[in-house]
Amino acid sequence: MSSEGSSAGAEGKDQRWFPLESNPTLMNGYIQKLGFDTSLYEFHDVFSTEEWALQMIPQPVVAVVMLYPLTEKQTSQESKDEPVLDKSDSVWFIKQRIGNACGTIGLLHAILNAPEGLRTFPAGSWLDEFYRDCPPPLDPIRKAELLEGNKAIAKLHDEATSSESNQTSRGSLDDNVITHFIALVHVDGVLYELDGRKGGPIAHGKTSPMTLLADSCAVVRTFMERDPGEMRFTILALAPKQQEE
Repeated sequence: MSSEGSSAGAEGKDQRWFPLESNPTLMNGYIQKLGFDTSLYEFHDVFSTEEWALQMIPQPVVAVVMLYPLTEKQTSQESKDEPVLDKSDSVWFIKQRIGNACGTIGLLHAILNAPEGLRTFPAGSWLDEFYRDCPPPLDPIRKAELLEGNKAIAKLHDEATSSESNQTSRGSLDDNVITHFIALVHVDGVLYELDGRKGGPIAHGKTSPMTLLADSCAVVRTFMERDPGEMRFTILALAPKQQEE
């Protein structure tokens, strides 16, 4: 599976993490350690943006996480994106200022914009404490500062990148990794693209709990169409856990 990119703000240059792999088994183990209840919801691979693949995913989906390559064809289109919101107190958004942290940033964007019932974390867990310190209205830069100073999340991220669940080597901190994670979430009837490299949430129109996956995949297709020959795309959906038969 692919792993995340190294982009970060200038302020985060002094910190660089190993990239996180786009792997649902790995992701589920990681978020469980953070304090998310994976007995209810967990990440699933979405094998295609076509209808047959979407029908394999349990509903309702609460977030989609995409990994894609920051090629020249992709980045040249960024200036043409929809306007970035100056501020939205309803959307939880954090800036990325740590190199290779976009996997953790994407997971936080997915989890902390999930329905309220999924944002009740065990007392004393990492998610419980960080969410209390970083409520949605807190400035995205201030959230980033608190993340940068949090030794516990750096340790948990590092443990995830060295987990036996990884399908590839985590490589070297000096590797030039160009793939990057973003999250697509539903907040107050709107589909938002959340990318810690950007200035804020990007609205992509209306959505609903039952259409979030299909609506998110429509956005994913716009990324794919920018670089049709590129194959380094992966899609994960945060969806109800499938009970083993």
